[in-house]
Amino acid sequence: MGRIEIDEKRCKGCGLCTTACHLKLISLTREINVLGFTPAITTNRERCTGCALCARLCPDLAITVFKDK
Repeated sequence: MGRIEIDEKRCKGCGLCTTACHLKLISLTREINVLGFTPAITTNRERCTGCALCARLCPDLAITVFKDK
């Protein structure tokens, strides 16, 4: 299993992570961050497999994925 952490202060809301997650655990919020963007958030975190595709596609390096042992 895995765990996703998104740094909402760095996220520019490009949405690449939302398309990368095959489990659809990431979506864009309606809230505006300090940069004026709508950042990504995670839902159903317990379903994350830790594949890290979302983090690999993030151009802002705003996503960190941890693999639980």
